[in-house]
Amino acid sequence: KKLDPDELSRAKKQLALFLFIKQIPDGVSQSRITNEFKNSRQPLRTLFTKKLIEKTGTSATENHDKTIHCQNDISWQLKPNEEQQNAIEKIIASSATYHAFLLNGITGSGKTEVYLQIIRHTLDSGKQALVLVPEIGLTPQFIDLIKDRFGEKIVVLHSGLSEGERLLGWLKARDGQAPVVLGTRSAIWTPMPNLGMIIIDEEHDLSYKQQDGLRYSARDLALIRGQREQIPVVLGSATPSMESMKNARDGRYQELRLLKRVNDSSLPDIQIHDVRNDKMHGAISQYLLNNIKQCLKNRQQVLLFLNRRGYAPVMMCHDCGFILQCPRCNVYMTFHKHKNMLCCHHCDHHERLPQKCPDCSSHQFFELGHGTERLEETLADLLPEIKILRIDRDSTRRKGAMQKMLKDIHAGDADILIGTQMLAKGHHFPNVTLVGIIDADRGLFSVDYRASERMAQILMQVSGRAGRGDRPGTVIVQTHHPDHPLLNELASHNYEQTTQLLLEERQQAQLPPFSYQALLRAESNKQQVAVKFLNIARTKLQALTDGKLDTYGPVSAPMEKRAGRYRFQLLIQSGSRQTMKRFLTPWVECLGNLPESRKVRWSLDVDPQDMF
Repeated sequence: KKLDPDELSRAKKQLALFLFIKQIPDGVSQSRITNEFKNSRQPLRTLFTKKLIEKTGTSATENHDKTIHCQNDISWQLKPNEEQQNAIEKIIASSATYHAFLLNGITGSGKTEVYLQIIRHTLDSGKQALVLVPEIGLTPQFIDLIKDRFGEKIVVLHSGLSEGERLLGWLKARDGQAPVVLGTRSAIWTPMPNLGMIIIDEEHDLSYKQQDGLRYSARDLALIRGQREQIPVVLGSATPSMESMKNARDGRYQELRLLKRVNDSSLPDIQIHDVRNDKMHGAISQYLLNNIKQCLKNRQQVLLFLNRRGYAPVMMCHDCGFILQCPRCNVYMTFHKHKNMLCCHHCDHHERLPQKCPDCSSHQFFELGHGTERLEETLADLLPEIKILRIDRDSTRRKGAMQKMLKDIHAGDADILIGTQMLAKGHHFPNVTLVGIIDADRGLFSVDYRASERMAQILMQVSGRAGRGDRPGTVIVQTHHPDHPLLNELASHNYEQTTQLLLEERQQAQLPPFSYQALLRAESNKQQVAVKFLNIARTKLQALTDGKLDTYGPVSAPMEKRAGRYRFQLLIQSGSRQTMKRFLTPWVECLGNLPESRKVRWSLDVDPQDMF
């Protein structure tokens, strides 16, 4: 039974209620609906009359409280608004040839619905669709959406599956038995004989770049594959990369804008909060705590973002100031309290917290800084009756853990969500009305010229989790630098202006996307061996190009030592992509024949996304 979109599109209360119930597979108690939706009795009664929802037994969480489900045989899709329909029609019109589209839509604007509609057209044409997402954690919600819309027509491919599961999915895709393939970056290599569409969700995300082994950019490969197979490629994001924004302005991509949230819900109110004059409870300001309490009093959920897992990033000796470092890397080790372990997040070295300081034998260690574990502990002390859910790489290691946590969130079994960037991307939490960004200052000052772009993207993505239901949202950004121009631009939801300013800065400095870079990295157990190889490599390149490429270095990497090896690098830059390509291929062949190349571990990163 297919539900006509017009049946609810003009009844916004019914629509909001229907979508809220539908997203919770196990159903929702009637008392929770009453608490979360004002004046819900009449729209609820109407949905029963239309046989769109049903009562099935007693809720497991509420005594004598009926659980309400959507009817199992209802196939539902939203009617696209004018902006969505325009995007859908333009993409479909180019379905017989290669065309690159940048779907630039604010958070909550319905990009996913555009994806689903163009996938429907692709399947109706007898073709396959490939959908890439940056994180494994985003696959469960896409699986549910695609199964709900198209039935059991999906194959999922990512590193969290067993080898047998991945092989079975790969074979189905290769044999044309998988109409839809959903995966992370490695899925771009999947053979699909009838491929008709490629979609890259969150195209700006760094996860699409493979940084070791076989190095590649899944986003760029998707564009090349689209050209070769003469099919459209859709790049979607609320915060497009600088490269994609420039490509759209230069006419290489067709930009499709989605400027309104679905159901006309308003954008959240972003407040820049100066913590310098506020009382702090660990990492939480009194102002944020007051807002958290009010939100919980209203039976709404809170999301707190801190992009640092573990308990504390630094353990210091109180008596002499000694800081515990990784013996294999030039970084401090992070303390994980629940394991009582010090862990290096770069080489995975871990060891027990020593009983005394290696430098002065003192027993007085103390923690500096905050990670998600410590934030969880602070909140548990401040609000002992509240259900807290922490979502980071540590808490989601087990298979199925992420799916269970998302299910608990939608079922209302968590009051406060604490998460890293895993929680910032693409998730739809309609009952989250308050988002707290615990530490906005980390991304404001960095040696990496891309840091401001990354900061803007993550702030806008996290802010977009607030107010996606029928209630307005609030975002509180904690900072010691409330007058920073980047924060003030983002508080106005003006990502477009932010990108314009960043592009102007890049153009003045002739940095990408107004130039092209490659980074030659060399690692060795001995510093001088890596430096010697890079000096020879620079000399060979200069002789080959006669000065047509600029070289900088060799210099040590910002993290000079990693996993026991010293790291140095040589930066190559050119104003012309073709010039860069013409010389890199013979240069790489030359490097492979050098005797010095066998004494180092080296790699060439074209279009590097970081210098670390």
